[in-house]
Amino acid sequence: MKKLDKSAVLTSPRPVKIMQFGEGNFLRAFVDWMIDAANKRGLMDAGIVVVQPLEGGMVDMLKKQDCLYHVYLEGIKDRQMVKEVALVEAIQDAVNPYTEFEKYLRYALSDDLQMVISNTTEAGIAYHDDEDIFVQPSRSFPGKVTALLYSRFKHFNGDPSKGLTFICCELIERNASTLKEYVLRHATRCQLGDDFVAWVNGACTFCDTLVDRIVPGFPKENIDEIKEELGFDDNLVVKGEYYHVWAIAGNAAVQKLLPLDDAGLHVLFMDDIKPFRDKKVRILNGSHTALVPVALQLGFKTVKEAFDDADVEAFVNTMVAKEVLPAINEDPEVLSQFADSIIERFYNPAIRHYLETISLNSLSKWETRNYPTLKDGFAASGVVPPLEAFSLAALLVLYSGKAEVPFSPNDTKEHVEFIQKVWDSSNVASSVEQILANRSIWKEDFTEINPLCQVVASFVNSILTKGMREALKLALNSYKA
Repeated sequence: MKKLDKSAVLTSPRPVKIMQFGEGNFLRAFVDWMIDAANKRGLMDAGIVVVQPLEGGMVDMLKKQDCLYHVYLEGIKDRQMVKEVALVEAIQDAVNPYTEFEKYLRYALSDDLQMVISNTTEAGIAYHDDEDIFVQPSRSFPGKVTALLYSRFKHFNGDPSKGLTFICCELIERNASTLKEYVLRHATRCQLGDDFVAWVNGACTFCDTLVDRIVPGFPKENIDEIKEELGFDDNLVVKGEYYHVWAIAGNAAVQKLLPLDDAGLHVLFMDDIKPFRDKKVRILNGSHTALVPVALQLGFKTVKEAFDDADVEAFVNTMVAKEVLPAINEDPEVLSQFADSIIERFYNPAIRHYLETISLNSLSKWETRNYPTLKDGFAASGVVPPLEAFSLAALLVLYSGKAEVPFSPNDTKEHVEFIQKVWDSSNVASSVEQILANRSIWKEDFTEINPLCQVVASFVNSILTKGMREALKLALNSYKA
């Protein structure tokens, strides 16, 4: 079997026009796959440099393969199973700014650079008022971007043609707009000058986006078989579903810079992505986030295994139909059809979408994806939507360390430690109230919805005393006559 690197694959070097913060499975199977397709169709000539946003990451693995890897897609198209395999060659280099800062800076100040694409997770776009943005590199992603832009502004003497276009893929509302807001706050706090602020506002473009593709990642369960099929010893294979859509709030200039729709890809440029985002995030991502703590405590490993369970299937479908869709202002019939097309993907037998992988940063994900539905539902009816509340109760139990199935949360350490510190199974109501009121965990004070603590505590008690299976059945009874 051949080693996968540039000694085995003839590639064409491309100018690095895109800096990408994030080296994980999703960006490589979504954005990089798209850029590669547009390059190979002659619509773009854009190389990518991947920047590792955290000290620990995959840059070294990318370098071992000269940034080459395969995207292995399986899914449903026109009700038929389809498969597509592509060798992605768009990434030209990978940099760890924590150990290669000067190299990172050279790319940041390159004449060729036009665009920054990011996926630093929901927790990545955060503002820290005490951050020293001149540390090499800055701690946060907005801090890194502020420092990058300020260095570029000075290097090119404020040339308006050297501004950058930012395409953010983090699953938070107004992702790029929020990034811009934080950059400007850093600029003001650090006294970087009115000229720099004007340059950011006038020369740089920040595009909010919404992404959609299920990407389970490295197919460890059958990697030997896949390597044999590929003919390469590829240790960076990314498996994903065939379905994809990328909604970008961008003008004609952005569309010209990123002509992915002309490459036959499902990329939508629109003035306002909020309506599309609301229904996608609440239906698909909210369903995933609600499903994870329930299914893990029932002993399931993947989304498909969980959805083969009648109680879990009923939980997600009922939550979507009774709680999520009524909170979205759109034609009910059209919305229902959209939801059906989304939920259908959960049944894809070719995708082993691991629940533990989806569980990453579940606290911020729940607030971003599920709390808006719960909040809107309560505002409309005065009643806490029971299944959304049950999903939060299941998440708290999962993080408490008292779940039926052992689990180590992959989330902000301080938040997990707080939950486990205040957890008292003999006084669940107090524990739940302290957790829901903790503004270091949540951006909003969940206790402002007066009945929420009581409802969540009741479900927590049910899970702890009756077990997840029986507690889930009782929660589903909320919608039975």
